[in-house]
Amino acid sequence: LLHLQRALLRHQPETMARAQFMMLLALALGGASAWQVPKLSKLPQLHRSPLSSKDVQATPVTAPAKYSTALEAATATAGGEAEGGGLAQTLKVGGYFGLWYALNIGYNIYNKKALNIVDLPWTMALIQLFAGIPYVMLLWATGLRKAPVLTKENIKNLTPSALCHLGTHVGAVLSLGAGAVSFTHIVKASEPVVSALLTAVFLKEFLPIPVYLSLLPVIGGVGLASLKELSFSWLAFGTAMLSNVASASRAILSKGLMNKPIGENLDAPNLYAVLTMIAFAFLLPVSLLIETPGAIKTAVDAAVSGGTSLSSLTMISVLSGVYYYLYNEVAFLALNAVAPVTHAVGNTIKRVVIILASVVVFGNQLTPLGAAGSAIAIFGTLLYSLAKNHFK
Repeated sequence: LLHLQRALLRHQPETMARAQFMMLLALALGGASAWQVPKLSKLPQLHRSPLSSKDVQATPVTAPAKYSTALEAATATAGGEAEGGGLAQTLKVGGYFGLWYALNIGYNIYNKKALNIVDLPWTMALIQLFAGIPYVMLLWATGLRKAPVLTKENIKNLTPSALCHLGTHVGAVLSLGAGAVSFTHIVKASEPVVSALLTAVFLKEFLPIPVYLSLLPVIGGVGLASLKELSFSWLAFGTAMLSNVASASRAILSKGLMNKPIGENLDAPNLYAVLTMIAFAFLLPVSLLIETPGAIKTAVDAAVSGGTSLSSLTMISVLSGVYYYLYNEVAFLALNAVAPVTHAVGNTIKRVVIILASVVVFGNQLTPLGAAGSAIAIFGTLLYSLAKNHFK
């Protein structure tokens, strides 16, 4: 990654320097966000006793709707580690959070840069899903990670969650291509509203009134930010909301896996890898149908004619995919090591960091009302997470 970034730095020094600065800042903020972890050791844990590897392999798993990354929302292993453990544990968790933030910033920056060069969001989404497959195949082939054992029935059971994983990713990429990175993440902050609505409609599960009231700042903040967003487009808003619907649906569908076999050696990283492979297989024909090889060649030729070298475009695209896969894996390590409240705080800080990074790197302007709406929406997301944890 460092080698590729140095090569890019020679071609686009100013923008890449900003990106690297924001990623280093994210590492520092990640460590700071986890520094108070030991003080939260008495809070309720997702799971008080970790599962053995045998338990993880044998037990189908589900994810709470509050999880926002592709990994946890599809399905999640039980086993948040007990917080605490002194300085070593704090440093470890701080490292996880720092990497999570930095890799997430890297993904958003390189994804947006690629989409600014070539208007091929479906192709970029396909590349990003594919990027992690050689990496995990290598781990399986060398024995560094146990390979999953799957039957046709297992794949059939996992396919609905994989399709929702696909919808979550494609919706986000389409939104990032149609509007500003900051705007996409403001709209993505409204996912708890969609999740609460779908859970009530399809599962007939209702939350306490104070939890629903905590969603009002989210709705108001997103509405205010959208009203005064300089780069507002209905395509960016609609596809971001589509991503929210797919993510919330993924969490609901994962509950149906509780009594279904899903395979062996499926810890969370392997499960995420399998879901990504299934999603890639479904997206491949759709992507080639929407953005044909001829259209891809035309867009790439236009980019090269406009002054972007083919090697630079290739490296940016590859880096967006590598960062995408790795940030999801590191997100599991970060979120699985802390209590729900710390998770809520960390996720809120992550969204703020991404929005700030996009402003610094791309120069996106936020109007005063837009900035206020963003702050209200993000605060509302945190308030919802805290309220839901309090009343569960």
